[in-house]
Amino acid sequence: MRAAYVEATSKDNPLGALRVGEFEPPAPPDGFRRVRVVASALNRHDLFSLQGVGLPDERLPMVLGCDAAGVDDDGRSVIVHSVLASPGWEGDETLDPRRSLLSERHPGTMADYVWVPERNLVPKPEDLSFEEAACLPTAWLTAYRMLFTVSPAAPGSTILVQGSGGGVSTALISLAAAAGFRVWVTGRNAEKLDRARALGAADAFEAGARLPERVDVVFDSVGEATWSHSLKALRPGGAVVTCGATSGSAPSAELNRVFFLQLRVLGSTMGTRDELLRLTRLLAATGVRPPIDSVLGLEEAADGFARMAAGDVFGKIVFRH
Repeated sequence: MRAAYVEATSKDNPLGALRVGEFEPPAPPDGFRRVRVVASALNRHDLFSLQGVGLPDERLPMVLGCDAAGVDDDGRSVIVHSVLASPGWEGDETLDPRRSLLSERHPGTMADYVWVPERNLVPKPEDLSFEEAACLPTAWLTAYRMLFTVSPAAPGSTILVQGSGGGVSTALISLAAAAGFRVWVTGRNAEKLDRARALGAADAFEAGARLPERVDVVFDSVGEATWSHSLKALRPGGAVVTCGATSGSAPSAELNRVFFLQLRVLGSTMGTRDELLRLTRLLAATGVRPPIDSVLGLEEAADGFARMAAGDVFGKIVFRH
């Protein structure tokens, strides 16, 4: 089958590790179902995979991709939930210490076909296109869990989203605005800040700018570059919800500020199948749709990866299969 995959990772030249071509998939585990992929979406996780992050040599070659929407062998239009719990695990799969994502232990979604457990298939609403549905399983599910499961803020609260153009950031802006939050956004690109306002942000500021007032919750996926600003932006008793650290994972903790102002630091990772199902229902009910930066053929995967690596993205890059 045709696939975008990695056969030898490279820390120094990750884009050079990407291969697009014929790939012979391994036999799927018992109980896995086949999905013909119609569309897949690109995530920063895929760039990390090319560098070998979470992907040791003994698991290579590996098909890339966490996100997909397609058609199963029964003819059902489905969205693929990419969090794979370990055998016998019950409850919230994001808390399973042995969980994995597609493309870490099992072949990912950037291929003609992907195989997943039956429970990892979620019905695709008819009014969501395959390209829109493919955007949901990683970035949009992460944002949904951060906003509605982990965050203590209620609609009407003022929140700050660090970053204006990435998949998680645009999902947070869109979902929070639709739910009635007052959304502020920071970023380094004036055009992207304007587009964030168009998604529903009440106001947008340069990265690191002093805000008009302190906020109830900050959503931070950037890490070191924004961490100090995130803590300073919080009102006493506020919380920062973090789901990633694309600029580095070891900022100063600023513990004096944390304990004196009784701030909370809350971690959030991906989401559950049930949260993905509720997310699809929310989009169907509200009309909110993922902003799509571009749709490329799978054979153009290298162009999509290069654009993400350069940061030249607003919303999601989607591959049409």
